[in-house]
Amino acid sequence: MRIDRRTLLVGTGAGVGLALAYAWWPRGEAAVLRPGDGEHLLGPGIAIGRDGRVTVAVPQVETGQGIWTGLAQEAADELGAAWERVSVVPALPSPLWDNPLAKGEGWTDALGPWRRWRLDEGALRITAGSTSIRAMAPVMRQLGAAARALLAAEAASRWGVAAAECDTADGIVTHEGKALGFAELAEGAASRRLPDSAPLRPRPGKLAGQPLPRLDALPKTRGSLRFANDVRLPGMVYASLRRSSGGAARVDTPPPLGVEFVSGPDWVAALAADWWSAEAALAGAGVRTFGPGGGDDAAVEGALDAALGSEDAETLFARGDVEQAFDGVRPLAASYSAAAMLHHDLEPPSATARLANGLLEVWAATQAPELVRRSIAATGPERTVLYPMPVGGQGGRALDDELAGIAVTLARRTGKPVQVTLSRTEQVRSDPVRSPLKARMLARPMPDGSIAGWRMRLAGVDGTGAAMARLLGGESGAVRPALLATLPYAVPNVAIEVASASLPIRTGYHRGELLGPLTFFTESFLDELARIGGRDPLGLRIGLLGGNPRLARCLVRATALGGWDGGGPGSQMGLAVASVLGSHIALVASASLGPGGAVAPDRLVAVVDCGRIVNPALVRQQVEGGLIAALAQASAAAPSFRHGRVLGPLPPQAPAMAAQPEILVEILASGAEPGGVNGLGSAVAPAAVGNALAAATGRRLRSLPFAPMA
Repeated sequence: MRIDRRTLLVGTGAGVGLALAYAWWPRGEAAVLRPGDGEHLLGPGIAIGRDGRVTVAVPQVETGQGIWTGLAQEAADELGAAWERVSVVPALPSPLWDNPLAKGEGWTDALGPWRRWRLDEGALRITAGSTSIRAMAPVMRQLGAAARALLAAEAASRWGVAAAECDTADGIVTHEGKALGFAELAEGAASRRLPDSAPLRPRPGKLAGQPLPRLDALPKTRGSLRFANDVRLPGMVYASLRRSSGGAARVDTPPPLGVEFVSGPDWVAALAADWWSAEAALAGAGVRTFGPGGGDDAAVEGALDAALGSEDAETLFARGDVEQAFDGVRPLAASYSAAAMLHHDLEPPSATARLANGLLEVWAATQAPELVRRSIAATGPERTVLYPMPVGGQGGRALDDELAGIAVTLARRTGKPVQVTLSRTEQVRSDPVRSPLKARMLARPMPDGSIAGWRMRLAGVDGTGAAMARLLGGESGAVRPALLATLPYAVPNVAIEVASASLPIRTGYHRGELLGPLTFFTESFLDELARIGGRDPLGLRIGLLGGNPRLARCLVRATALGGWDGGGPGSQMGLAVASVLGSHIALVASASLGPGGAVAPDRLVAVVDCGRIVNPALVRQQVEGGLIAALAQASAAAPSFRHGRVLGPLPPQAPAMAAQPEILVEILASGAEPGGVNGLGSAVAPAAVGNALAAATGRRLRSLPFAPMA
């Protein structure tokens, strides 16, 4: 498997290969892929070369989640291609790539109507929220089916048979013993008109559902896949940056020889012939940043407490009558919290801009390329092309890319190509964190094991909405209803309320969004109810999952594989389940205390039902990676704030492979529609480990991250 020459392989020269890959395609054209030399375009998004190689245009950004492979696999399966002959290229802008789930799950709800025009015609080409397969797989299948129909029609005309009687497999069109390769048919097929409709293959197909190797694996292992910081252009200068959290940024020291200081509304940049000189100049200049007063830890805590205790809360989900369920009784109550969380992406944020001959080109690692392109295009009269580079990490910061605009500003001022890159320290200091949260939980358990009433009151904000508001110019602070549908149990009376906190810090999108802390609150509190009532945590959950058979099946299988021992005192085992993103997951965790009272998980057994599976290897990788990342974050120190910026500490390095717990992930077969996967592991890991520690130590951890237990 390899990435086609026309993807992102920018060398140290002029970057011509990348420019050719993304040459501006006129708005009126339907194609989302410009064919290369010797290639023929079959439909809007698939090209076939004279050597038989199939190139698939993929709209979503590769962040390490394997989406180039998953979506290309869907198209190739419908086409009947040979996987070893498939390449990918990032797609050109098109209305085809609107992510309907970005609207359907409420990401844009807080935007004013006058901003809606920016959401038309492909603006919501967004890679986030575990939506890529759910949103884009149908489109990719249609692209593959259209190309297959053209090939079948060309072969049928040569054989004098009906096109409907022809089939494709392994890069060959066949009919009753006759066969022609894609390479032989491509030119003739490309001259044909697309059919009005092209039927999809019945599932499963030959490639769909198979653990095919990733298309990006070999370039990454060889180091040939280029990221945003790898772009090199003639005459380029390099910039390092310091930002404020909403106030001014200023440097009073003159720059050293060969360095130029440039100030923006809330940033200061140093430009030099190399990045190290620019960064050293800023480090020695003593840049001063002025953020909002009171943007410190005490202010964050005060804002959360004020929101939690206020009367101004919105009921986002209600079932039955909670007030009646609690009438005359004192419900069991507990308070939970989750501190702000930093992004742990490996890649330093970077963007490059070049302005020449009325063409503005921008190279950026962004998960919302069309929104960023439009935002930049609105600042000048030039034609604007944005090249969405692969993202070096799944943490989610690339949804909130603001370096592209700064790179454009600097390129305009200097008249040269400019690459802006943040230092690791500045990456952390200016990080748009996952919102801190506080929750008050109330429930009325019954003697028969049922729960008569359940209330959760939450204080915090939705960082995804905040990131989208920055991209679109709106305002958002409320938590979206879609995130709060995290109670999978058959409780007749439920109220989930949220009070938006006025936080003096910058929040943004994160992998898994708020699902980790919300599941931690819910599953930990349910575990408390089980133990107070003297019930097995497994039995209590099974009794409440009568209306959710898919999740119940995951739970039964996970406890069987994990050797569930009842979860009694000293067992060191804990459970957590979640039905989120259209998928279901159950996790059995074994954990104890390590040196210094640190949390030490030693075994994780997860069972997943995510509907129809495109590539089980990708599912397993995402669940395993989510589990590991969530536990690392749940064990790291919480960030501290001053003037609205992160004061520290820097995120620790990821634990070595030898220090990771044993992980077993089983994927259940399902005929349901595909669900999201990327956020599953991060949703359940902290809750299951917290419940295991409660069993092992008798002490309940109600806050994230976990503090060492003496």
